[in-house]
Amino acid sequence: MVERPTTEEYAAFYEGYIQLVPEGNITERLELQANIVQTLLSSMTEEQANYRYAEGKWSVKEVIGHLLDNERIMSSRLLRIARGDKANHPGYDQDVLMQSQPFNAYTVVDLNEEYAVTRRSTILMLHHLTPEAWLCRGIVSDNPASARSIAYILVGHELHHLSVLRDRYSLDVKL
Repeated sequence: MVERPTTEEYAAFYEGYIQLVPEGNITERLELQANIVQTLLSSMTEEQANYRYAEGKWSVKEVIGHLLDNERIMSSRLLRIARGDKANHPGYDQDVLMQSQPFNAYTVVDLNEEYAVTRRSTILMLHHLTPEAWLCRGIVSDNPASARSIAYILVGHELHHLSVLRDRYSLDVKL
C-alpha cells in the first residue's frame, strides 16, 4: 500500500486536497471514484448535465470536463516524476482551459466514456509503479512533488469537486 505523502512532498496549497483523502489504498480510491462519476453520469439527462447552479458557474459537464483536464495533466506529471524526470513541470490555468467551453458540446454518454477511459489509463499506470517510483520526487510549479503526492492530490481534487456537485448542484453523489 502507498503511504500518505509527507508535507515535504507537495506544495502547501495542496494540503486541503490531500487531507480529504481517507486512509486506504489510493488506487482503490481512484476506482471507487470512477464508479461514482460513471454512475452519476449514467443517470443524468442532457438537461441535468447542462445545469449551472448560478450565473457564471460551470455546468455539470464542465465540472466533469475539468476533472478530465486535471487528470490528464496530473497523470502526466506523475508519470514523468515516477520515471525520474527532474524538469520543473509547469502549472496550468483551469479558466484558460475552459474558455472555449469544449465540454458543453459533449453528450453525457461521450463525457462518461472519455472519463472512463482516462481514469482507467491512470489506474493501469499506477498499478505498474514500483515502490521506489512512488517515492520519486520532482518539481511542479517550482514546488516539490512526489509521485505519490500527485496521486493523493488527484483523488483529493476530485473529492472536492464531487462534494461541490453534491452540495451546490444538489446531485445524488455518494462519497
